[in-house]
Amino acid sequence: MIDRKRVFWFILLRLLVVSVFLATTIFLDVRTYDVGTDIAQKVLIRLMGATYLFSLGSLVVLYRSRREIRTLTYAQIVWDLILVTVMILISGGVTSPYAFLYFLSIISASTLLARSQAYYTASLCVILYGAILDFQYYGKLAPLGLSAYPAQQYGAAYLFYLIFLHCAAFFLTATLAGHLSERARRSESAFQEKAIDYEELERLNSCIVSTIDSGLLTINPDGRIRVFNSYMERLTGLSQQQAYDRPLCEAIPGLSPFERRFFDGGQGEFKHQAPDGGQLLLSFKSVPLTGKEDATVGAIFDIHDLTEMKRLAAELKRADRLAAVGELSARMAHEIRNPLAAISGSVQLVALRPWVDEKDKRLFSIILRETDRLDGLLRDFLFYAKPAQPTKIPLKLHRVIADLCALLSTDPRLERVTIENRVPEDLVVVFDKDQCSQVFWNLVVNSAEAIAGEGSIVIEACAVRSGDKKEARISVRDSGSGMNQAEVRRVFEPFFTTKKGGTGLGLATVYRIVETHGGRMVVDSEEGAGTTVTLFLPA
Repeated sequence: MIDRKRVFWFILLRLLVVSVFLATTIFLDVRTYDVGTDIAQKVLIRLMGATYLFSLGSLVVLYRSRREIRTLTYAQIVWDLILVTVMILISGGVTSPYAFLYFLSIISASTLLARSQAYYTASLCVILYGAILDFQYYGKLAPLGLSAYPAQQYGAAYLFYLIFLHCAAFFLTATLAGHLSERARRSESAFQEKAIDYEELERLNSCIVSTIDSGLLTINPDGRIRVFNSYMERLTGLSQQQAYDRPLCEAIPGLSPFERRFFDGGQGEFKHQAPDGGQLLLSFKSVPLTGKEDATVGAIFDIHDLTEMKRLAAELKRADRLAAVGELSARMAHEIRNPLAAISGSVQLVALRPWVDEKDKRLFSIILRETDRLDGLLRDFLFYAKPAQPTKIPLKLHRVIADLCALLSTDPRLERVTIENRVPEDLVVVFDKDQCSQVFWNLVVNSAEAIAGEGSIVIEACAVRSGDKKEARISVRDSGSGMNQAEVRRVFEPFFTTKKGGTGLGLATVYRIVETHGGRMVVDSEEGAGTTVTLFLPA
C-alpha cells in the first residue's frame, strides 16, 4: 500500500529542488556544454517550469482524490526519468554531470513503491542512459544539437565501460535502496501496530481505572500522587489535576500512620472526613510498583469505602439480635399475661366481698393498678415483638406532621417547646397511616422529654436517591440534653432507656415499624448538643 504522506513529501521536495535549480539557472547563468546556450537555457527553464506546474497539479490531485494515488505515484517516477533524460541531453550527453540524478529516481521508486519497481526503474535508467550514449556516438542526436564528437573522442570501449559501470551502479542502488525501504516499511508497520496496541491498552487502562468501583491511586518513590481515579475524586473532593504530584498523606491525612508500610505492601482501615463533612471508614491495600529491573518505582493503592457495609452489618446484627429477643420475649409475654389476668380477676372478686375492710381494699387497688400497668407494658412489648401487618399507602408527610402537631399542641410536655415543620408539601412516602403517626408521635414526645424545658424540635425532609430507589430522608432534630456514644449504640434495644419511668420500648418499636416498611434509622447525638434521628423511608 502506497503511503500518501511519502508521496506528499516527495512532491514537496521536488518543488524545492526545482525552485533552487531554476533560480540558479536564471540568476547565475549556468552554462551548457554542446547545445546552444540560449536555446538550452530556454528549454531548461521551460522544463523546470513544466515540472513545477506538474508538481503543483500532483499535489491538487493527491489532496482531492484517494483512489488515483498509485497512478499518480507512477507518474512522478516517469516524469523524473523524463526530466533527467532531457537534462542530460541538453547538457552534453556523455559529458553531462546530471547522470547521477537517475540514482534519485531509483531511490524514489524504492521508497514510494517497492523493490520490484526499483529494479524496473533501474532497468529504464540503463536503457535511457545507454541509448543516449549510443545515439550520440553514431550521430543520431545531431538534429537535436548534440554533437557526436565528444562520444567518438572517448571511443566505443570507454562508452561500453561507462554504460556497464552505470548499469551496475543503478542495480546496486536499486538493491540497497529496496532492501532499506522494505526494512523501513516493516519497522514502520511494527511501530504503528505497537502504537495501536499501546493506544488500546491506554484506553482500556483509562476505562478500567475510571469506572472501577473502588479508589485506585499510585504514588512515586517520593510518596507523591500520580494516578487518581474518579472514585477517589468523589471520596476526597480533589480532582485529578489538584491531586497530581501532591503528597499522599496531605491529600488523605488518615493514611499518615501507615506511611512506613506504603512500599512494603500492607493493608488497614482508617477514618476519613468526606467533602460534605461526614465521617467515612475506609480500608486500603497497597502493593509495590516495580520497574523493568524489579526496582520499586512506586506503590499502587486500592481503597474501599466500608462505611455503608459496616452500617449494614451493624444493622443486620442488631436486627438478628432483636428478632431473637423479640421471638423469645413474645412467648414469655403470652405466658405471663395468662396468670396476670387470673391474678387481676381474682383480686377483683375478693375486693367485692362485704367483709373486706378499707385497708385491704387499698392493697387490692394497688395490685389492680400494677397489674394493669404490667398488662399495658406486655401489650406494648407484644406490638414491638410482632407489629401489625402494615397497609402501605401514599401519604403526604407534611400533612401527617401538621396533624400530629395539632394533636400535641395541648400536651403539657410540649408547652414550652416549638415544633418546626419543614417537610416539603409535595413529599410523598409509602407508609401505613396509623403507624406513621405512631412513629412521629414517639419521636416528637421523646425529643420533648429530652428537652425538659424550653427548646425546639425541627422536622426536615427531602427526596434522595439510593441506587435505583428513591427515598425520603426525614430528620427530627431537638435541642435536648443528648446522649453519649455508648447510649447511642444501645438506643434501639428493648427496655433500654435513659428516662426516669420509661419502658425502653418507644424507639425500639419505632425501629421495628420503620424496618417493616423497608426503611432504616440513624441516630446522631452528643451530650449537651441535642439529638438527631434520621429516617430513610420509601418515597
